[in-house]
Amino acid sequence: TLVLSRNNIKDWPVAILKSLPNLSCLKLDGNPLRQIPSDGFQAISMIQILDISGNATSLPEDPAFSNLPHLKELYLRRMQLREVPSEIMSLRQLQILGLSQNSLQSIPDGFKNLTSLTELDLSDNNISTLPPELGLLEPSLQVLRLDGNPLRSIRRPILDRGTKAVLKYLKDKLPEQ
Repeated sequence: TLVLSRNNIKDWPVAILKSLPNLSCLKLDGNPLRQIPSDGFQAISMIQILDISGNATSLPEDPAFSNLPHLKELYLRRMQLREVPSEIMSLRQLQILGLSQNSLQSIPDGFKNLTSLTELDLSDNNISTLPPELGLLEPSLQVLRLDGNPLRSIRRPILDRGTKAVLKYLKDKLPEQ
């Protein structure tokens, strides 16, 4: 585990990460990282927990999350993301995904492929609708945080009943196969 949270780190610590090939947890949240190199994740391919929250300008155009096949927890809070990086859909072992406090407007259908997901935090974004396919993550998804979004597709009483009720509602909206 390497915790470098809330320091004044501006550059991705390539040399340090290359010297830690078995690193399983990296927390670089709350740093003024300028840019994560496009190959920045290659040195940490064994990583299971990655938190780079609060580093808005640092994420490359196409972050190579697919280089992180063992990733179980990914935190991208306060990153000014307008859309979910598509590479996240390749993370089959991902259990916790934190995307709160961004500028997300929609959730891709590809989320249905994240079948190991147990916790999804989408709070404080700009999401107005959820894809019915999200309902397919039931029963594995235990926690779905949606507060702070202008959701128009789901009525408040359903939202108030919690994750299971929301997932069932979405699943019921799926077209018959």
